[in-house]
Amino acid sequence: MQSPKYSIIVPVYNRPQEVKELLESLTHQTHRNFEVILVEDGSSISSKEVYEQYADKLSIQYFFKPNSGPGPSRNFGFEKAQGEYLVVFDSDCVLPTHYFEAVEIFLKTYPVDAWGGPDRGREDFTLLQQAMGFTMASFWTTGGIRGGKKSNFQPRSFNMGLSRKVFEQTNGFAFDRFAEDIELSIRIRKLGFKTALISEAYVYHKRRTTFRQFFNQVSNFGKGRILVGRKHDGEVKLTHWFPSLFLLGLAALPVLALIFPILFYITSTGYVFYLLLIAIDALVSTRSIGVALLSIPSALVQLLGYGFGFLSELVKAK
Repeated sequence: MQSPKYSIIVPVYNRPQEVKELLESLTHQTHRNFEVILVEDGSSISSKEVYEQYADKLSIQYFFKPNSGPGPSRNFGFEKAQGEYLVVFDSDCVLPTHYFEAVEIFLKTYPVDAWGGPDRGREDFTLLQQAMGFTMASFWTTGGIRGGKKSNFQPRSFNMGLSRKVFEQTNGFAFDRFAEDIELSIRIRKLGFKTALISEAYVYHKRRTTFRQFFNQVSNFGKGRILVGRKHDGEVKLTHWFPSLFLLGLAALPVLALIFPILFYITSTGYVFYLLLIAIDALVSTRSIGVALLSIPSALVQLLGYGFGFLSELVKAK
């Protein structure tokens, strides 16, 4: 039997409904030369029934293993994979029908070693999920930190592809969680592999369903950046400090109001204009007043969460 070109690895932890939506989207792909490897990472709410529903619709394997985090779970899937390229998605992603067709077209012209794609919200997602998706990708927030360069792109694990050669030379993910994808992308770059952003290979990414969950998620992103900086010198740049400075500036406003009223007025006005800029950009991009309004608290939660995680891990590192 001929090996598939792509092996899709999906780690899942207590999210059977999300996995079902992802698998359903895979059944509608216009390019179908792939296998799916579902890795249940010690879940108490099993996705096995979902797997069984799609066993005759997809070339799919299901594995259950003790909980170890997404990094080792993806590596587990890599070891089981037969494909020429190894592709990882988060379980809360849904693919447009043309995803693998877009990858095929791109690789024929630009045969890169690894790629990443953007994420988007979708109209049937909740307004809150759409707002969080917008702010996560926005140039004005931590999406600006992530960047959008088409070459030398650092793929993220919600939507990442790499050749088997890359896996063999990197041994996959080194961190169990918290910026494990960033750390791997850095090693891929240091080894001289070619990477790229494939703009048309986007995914619909649901993110979290509440601001509390979102705060915890982005806080882990902030912690992860410090962990990456410990292992790779020079990988904590000035731009990565922006959420922390945003948090510290906001926390300083009451003090400024008491001691330096003029400085308080200037600083608070700057915060207002900045958040309005995000809301206007959200309105233009999504054409939804609801998403635009929710983008303001979403941006606040995102920046404060990332900044909090960054500073807390930084202090711990000291």
